[in-house]
Amino acid sequence: MQVHVSNDAATSVATGALVVPVFAGGAVDGVAAEVDRVLGGAIADVLSGGEIAGKPNETSLIHAKDTPFKRVLVIGLGERDKLKPSAIAKYAGTAVRYLGKRGVKEIALALPDGLDATLAASFAAEGAVAAIIDTTLYRTEADKPVVTTGVTILNGSYDASAVESGAKRGSVIGEAVNAARTMALTPANDMTPTHLANRAKELAADAGLEFDVLDEARMLQLGMGSLLGVSRGSDEPATLSVMTYKGDPSSSETLAIVGKGLTFDSGGISIKPAENMHEMKYDMSGGAGVIGAMWAIGKLRPKVNVIGLVPSSENLPGHRAMKPGDVLKAMNGKTIEVINTDAEGRLILADALCYAKQLGATKIIDTATLTGACVVALGHAASGTMSNDDAFVERFLKIVADSGERYWRLPLYPDYEQQIKSDIADLKNTGGRAGGAETAGAFLKAFVGDTPWIHLDIAGTAYLDAESPFMAKGPTGTPVRAFVHIVEDLAKNGAPTNGVAKSAATAAV
Repeated sequence: MQVHVSNDAATSVATGALVVPVFAGGAVDGVAAEVDRVLGGAIADVLSGGEIAGKPNETSLIHAKDTPFKRVLVIGLGERDKLKPSAIAKYAGTAVRYLGKRGVKEIALALPDGLDATLAASFAAEGAVAAIIDTTLYRTEADKPVVTTGVTILNGSYDASAVESGAKRGSVIGEAVNAARTMALTPANDMTPTHLANRAKELAADAGLEFDVLDEARMLQLGMGSLLGVSRGSDEPATLSVMTYKGDPSSSETLAIVGKGLTFDSGGISIKPAENMHEMKYDMSGGAGVIGAMWAIGKLRPKVNVIGLVPSSENLPGHRAMKPGDVLKAMNGKTIEVINTDAEGRLILADALCYAKQLGATKIIDTATLTGACVVALGHAASGTMSNDDAFVERFLKIVADSGERYWRLPLYPDYEQQIKSDIADLKNTGGRAGGAETAGAFLKAFVGDTPWIHLDIAGTAYLDAESPFMAKGPTGTPVRAFVHIVEDLAKNGAPTNGVAKSAATAAV
């Protein structure tokens, strides 16, 4: 999709459909009022007649006569005083999906007044681009595909250069989100660890990043027994992809983003139920998010150093598969008793976290579809967030609060560390049902040492079962947006801390 910016007035733009915002409360104002005068009060009639009430993402289509635009799509934005820039992504996405499935190829999008121009345009472009993806990658004939190929963002009262800058940024983020979603949608027979590494290599080259991939021989030399233990049950070899962006070579600070790349998870010997097991192709969504985010970072060129690491394997019950009771040794020498082979994501992340430290990471954020317990705790509304550093995580939560993704902090009390102590080894890979998301976080914490670290459990947010007005069902691209937002903030404002600030969430009580 091509995203353009135009100085044309909404009332005079020639396009297949003009999109205008309205707010809850019934009043027609701003750009909607200008267009309404041309339409002879048709927008006011839609609101006063109760067809829509201006609630978020409500739509009403008006066919126009004797105007440069053929149609006007009115979309609700909710209450004006509660409007946030990220809502514009949903506004734009709703427009593209509604009109694109009705044969409209060119759309002009009017922005509401009162927002930061760059952010509003960025979210508009991001939402428009992200809206074009459907789950029908393998269908010979898709049902009602989105045919929109161009979206023009109208400057309106905003500064043209700010809108242009925002549109370029948002287009990159939207494309990165779609890259991650497409990887997650791809079935496991076409998205093996090798395929995932090859895709990371392609995107790294396109974005001007350095790239390296560790094979199992190199992993063995480095002592990555935890990652290799998971891959033993599959004929597909494990990989560890490393994408490196040196945006500030003079700085000693480096952020590592680490994503779980489990391309299929059967549960291994502790096999999952058959129902919905096909969704376990999505278990590499964290890794896909890292790859997509690294591509975006390479395109946006912020002044900060970032390394993306994606450990990848399959988890299958093959004849060499790890078994409950086995003991694995991670790269940092810690031994792990395998209690449940379906708690494998933390095992492949453990070695990747160690390797991130070896590569010089001074801050680490990992992400994974890690625990069903996090879905029970937070549903599909937010991702769980845990950390060993208050300053780092509080800054992260503030920066990503209006990124279009939700995050909620969960504690890491010492109690959870007690739950994962093994009688025979240093750790066990599950602490039981109670506090399952937090014990998984406590397990990962054992592999980062004193490095400021954040863990994102995206099990409930990486993919959704229902279509929304602005996005197809399936993968969401979480946490690409959050990664880009925090990286840009680190580039602008520097490191949040010079060491680990003792976390209230990990302090003894």
